Order: sequence, then structure tokens, then C-alpha cells
Amino acid sequence: MSFAKVYSAQTTLLTAQTITVEVDLSKGLHAFSVVGLPDKGVEESRDRVAAAIKNSGFKSPKQKNQKVTVSLAPADVKKEGPIFDLAIALAYLKASGESAFNPEGKIFLGELSLDGKLRRINGVLPLTRHARHLGFAEIYVPAENAREAALIEGIKVFGVKSLEQILEHLETDAEPDHVGKSMAPQEKTEVAKKFQSYEVDFSDIKGQETAKRGLEIAAAGGHNIAMFGPPGTGKTMLAKAFRHILPPLSFEKILDVTAIHSVAGTLKGDMLAEPPIRSPHHTASYVSLVGGGTIPKPGEVTLAHHGILFLDEFAEFERRAIDALREPLEERVMSVSRARGTVQFPARFTLIAAMNPCPCGHHGSSEKNCVCSPITLKRYQDKISGPIIDRVDIWLEVPRISHQTLSAETLIETTDAVRQRVIKAREIQEKRFKKHKRQIDTNSDLNARDIAKLIALDDRVTKTLNASAERLGLSGRAYHRVIKLARTIADLDGAEEIGESHVLEAIQYRPKQLAQ
Repeated sequence: MSFAKVYSAQTTLLTAQTITVEVDLSKGLHAFSVVGLPDKGVEESRDRVAAAIKNSGFKSPKQKNQKVTVSLAPADVKKEGPIFDLAIALAYLKASGESAFNPEGKIFLGELSLDGKLRRINGVLPLTRHARHLGFAEIYVPAENAREAALIEGIKVFGVKSLEQILEHLETDAEPDHVGKSMAPQEKTEVAKKFQSYEVDFSDIKGQETAKRGLEIAAAGGHNIAMFGPPGTGKTMLAKAFRHILPPLSFEKILDVTAIHSVAGTLKGDMLAEPPIRSPHHTASYVSLVGGGTIPKPGEVTLAHHGILFLDEFAEFERRAIDALREPLEERVMSVSRARGTVQFPARFTLIAAMNPCPCGHHGSSEKNCVCSPITLKRYQDKISGPIIDRVDIWLEVPRISHQTLSAETLIETTDAVRQRVIKAREIQEKRFKKHKRQIDTNSDLNARDIAKLIALDDRVTKTLNASAERLGLSGRAYHRVIKLARTIADLDGAEEIGESHVLEAIQYRPKQLAQ
């Protein structure tokens, strides 16, 4: 036959889309064209595919006087990257009659090297999930991507090492009498929900009990947190320890996180089984932090989805990058608008911000003199706007620790002990929100309507809260965040109702000098 059709797929932003690969052969002088809005990487597949076919024992398309037309449908969707190499090669061999197989119910993904081997590609997990959703029975991916794809149940995953290997397998399926060369499907990848090691344990951090308590509350309720204090007091160590007190990710969240990092090309290994932590440098650009570009790509706020965004030297970041955090901190998504349209990237993360009181780090210190001018100090503090202050639930001062405390041999709670309390508090929240119509994972996800419906305050607690809010001049947003924080503190205590002590502790985490 001179025509063949097989199926492939690609990711567009963070979503997957099926691409039909059609090949038509006709008589005439040699020509090899790819149509369907291909980018440079797709156009270059002509040379990769031709060489791979030749080095796999077949006659190269370039050695024949024929016109080869490869169509990637739908034609109005931009096609990017080398992911279609395998599908193009198979469709060509089928159209030329050099191979016979049934392509129905199968999706083929992979980049070909010149010798016919398959190279690892990005975005395999969301593509596999998409194929399963559409009812495809089998998916063929590079061997290095097989374990990642095998996270998805309900579809057979085959890890392919070379073009020659997949052809032998497909022909085995087409001819039952031809045995011995069929590949076995990849076994389902099991998720190990266990932290292997702790980079920083809570027991490694001497002193700073208030900061540790604040981190525990933030982990239990998914609250944003900011730490401020002079250099060298342990802010970075505290942020690193925070990751390990978070509960393990559910299987669905593991799939979501792994899919994002797979598409972005930042996935190391087969999956991300632990909450991701992203810590961009303060010189990072606005686009790298929030996402964007001519063709919008996810930024650090999306790569931190279901994990932690740690911004050290918070006030040193670009002002517009800091202000751009307003939307993800409130709505849990990041909207990126370009001429081609608007896209929303998921951004459900816990913010941990760390900052010095001034550029030199010694403003207000009794031990060292601050060398910053008043103008420099004001410019530095003005970087953090009122709306951003409002959206951070917990503000912690991390003061200097005496050398005696650092050298003392004292028994300090371990990460495991803190983590168990956090998990217990999360279980209480899961039970509370189980029957709620809107998906709510933690107390921090509650909106004003949810608070009115799900959180009851008695008259004495309400009076204490209102008096404190009036004294601090809290905005409506900050007022509701105090209630959500108090609910988390009560959950850690195992209390059914919010008490006065819970509200008072939540109030103390509001910034004193910068209160709204």
C-alpha cells in the first residue's frame, strides 16, 4: 500500500492532545515533506527517520524515487519537538509495504537516534493518562520512560529500545505463528511513599522554638509563612526541614506533580513521590518565576504545585515578580495572558519566604550597627506590598541564638515526631471537608463562605478576635486568615471548637510593624 496512518500525541502547555500521523507515497522524483504546522524539530525528523530506517536494515526513503508526504493532523495545531519520530518511521514502513502491523488502539511516542535507538522524551505521563482516557489499549514509549508511563493503570505500556525491536514486536502480534520476539508490557510502577533521608532534621536546629512551632502550624494547614531576622540565624535550615514534616502526597497528587515536571523537562527519575521544593535565586526573572514566554511555559510557582516555593532573600526579588504572587497565593492558579490567548497553570503551593530586616541585615540589632541609609531601607521594605503581607498567614521573627544554646546538649524533637502531629491534623481536616461540595484539602483553602459555614466561633472568642483585629487594623482578608490559622492550631490540639488561646496564638503571627 502507499498510504498508512498511525497515532501519536504531544503536550500543549500542560494538556495532552492526540496527533494522527499519516504518510502517503507517490511516484516521482524524490521529495520528503512534513505538513501540519511543524516546528524546526519536527521538520528535522526527515533526516533522523531516514537514517534510523536505513540503520535498522531497511532501504532509506532517500534512496528511492518517490514523493513522501507526512501529514500531522489536526493541521491547525503547532507540532513541536522530536516526539513524532517513531510514529513517522512506522507509518512510512507500513505505507511502503516493508512492515505489516495493525496500528489501531496503539499510540507511538519517541525520538529516534540515527542508529535507530530511542531516546528519552518529556511529557510521557500526561500523554499516557490521555491515551488511557481516550480508550487506547497500548502505548509505546522509549525504554527510559517506561516506568514513568507505567504509573497509569488501564493501558499496556511497552518500553522500546530501538526501531528494530518494536517492528519485531508489532509483526509478532500481526502473525501469531511468528513467536519469540514479542516484548512484555512494563509492570505497574509502585509508589514508595516513604522519605528516604532528611537533609535537615528538626533536631539539628538548636533553639528557634517559636519558628519551629510556626512551621508546624503552616504544614498542618497549608499556610504561607515568612521568616525575618539577621543573617545566619537558621532561616534556610528551617525551610529545608519544613519539607520533611509535610504529609506524603496522595497517588493523584503524585501523578499531577510528576506530569508537570515531566512536561517541563525537570523530572529526575521515574516520578516525584515527595512534595517538590523549588528555591529560585533572587535574581530569577519575572517570567521564570510566574511562567510565560511567546508560547507560555510554567514557571517556578507551577513547578512547586503541591509542594513548597522557598524564596530566600524575599525582598531582593523584582518588585513585579513579588506582586505577581498575589493571584497564586489567593486563587491557587497562575494566569498567563499572551496575544495567542490566556492559560491558567496550577499553582497550589506553600510559600516560605525568608528575608533580612534590611540589605545589610543588621537593622534593629543591638550587636552590630546597620549601615543602610534611610532611603535604601525604605526602598527595601517597600518591596513587600500590603496585599502580599495580607496573603502570608504566619510572620516569624528568627532572632540570633546565643552561643551557649548552640553548644548545649539538649534533647530536641525530631522531624518524625512533628510530622506525625501534622499528619493527624491533616486527617482531621480531611474528615471535616469530605462531604463539602468544593474540593478543600486544608484549612488554608477555605474562602469567606466556607468559613461562615464550617467554622463556628462562640461569643467570647469572637469578641477577642474582633478586639485584636481592631487594634492591629487587620483587613478583611487578614481577618479571615487569622480564623483559618486558629482553626489549624485547634486541629493540632485536637480541639473540636476554636478556643480563645487558639485565636490569640494566631493573632501573634501577624506582622506587628507591617500590620494592615
